[in-house]
Amino acid sequence: MNAIMKKNKLFIIIIIIYAALMIFKNDMASTALGNSMYYLIEMTQILPVIFMLTVAIDVLIPKEWIVKRLGSKSGIAGAGLALAFGSLSAGPIYAAFPIAKTLHKKGASAGNVVIILSAWAVIKVPMLANEAKFLGPDFMAVRWLLTVLFIFAIALIMEKLHIHVEHGEESIKEDIVVKKDYCIGCTACAKGMPEVFGMKDGKAYVIRPDTKLALIDEDKKEKLYKEAGKCPPRAIEIKG
Repeated sequence: MNAIMKKNKLFIIIIIIYAALMIFKNDMASTALGNSMYYLIEMTQILPVIFMLTVAIDVLIPKEWIVKRLGSKSGIAGAGLALAFGSLSAGPIYAAFPIAKTLHKKGASAGNVVIILSAWAVIKVPMLANEAKFLGPDFMAVRWLLTVLFIFAIALIMEKLHIHVEHGEESIKEDIVVKKDYCIGCTACAKGMPEVFGMKDGKAYVIRPDTKLALIDEDKKEKLYKEAGKCPPRAIEIKG
């Protein structure tokens, strides 16, 4: 029971707040419930499409492609791609979060994730078109330029902070991880790279969990990414 409550503590807090409003501010509670139901219905219509898109990204786009074009070493080209991706997106901002999580998990840098989310929120192309129509193209252009500059500055700061965390307090974490809950025991990784992966109790595991990607030669690292990409349930996570 404690574990369930801990896992759903935010949901429980919301229920308590609604209950308190029902008792002390019934009108406010009714308005809040109406707004919540509106957004809940909207989310049920949009999120299934977004989840399908995240699955497509996870399955169809190789990790090495994302690392190369949106990773920490992608430079200004990666920032431009992230800006274009966010600007050409559609849907409300909450739809961006599962996509951003998937991209980050597959190697997109923290800075480029910030750029995608920020562009999605404030400089989407349809929004710019309406802004130019009602406030004038000059206003839109100046606002766009200043917004992009601030987005890049924030992304740079977030990237630096993220790198500090990754290589500081979290440096003891494994670079190669097999997610046991996902593994189906197909043995593909153990057959493909027996020097890295083994099988135990019907699940794959990393023979040397302290292996660091920085110490692996490029050919072996490329093969490792390919093996991770071949894993049917995507149970292998390469952090780097």
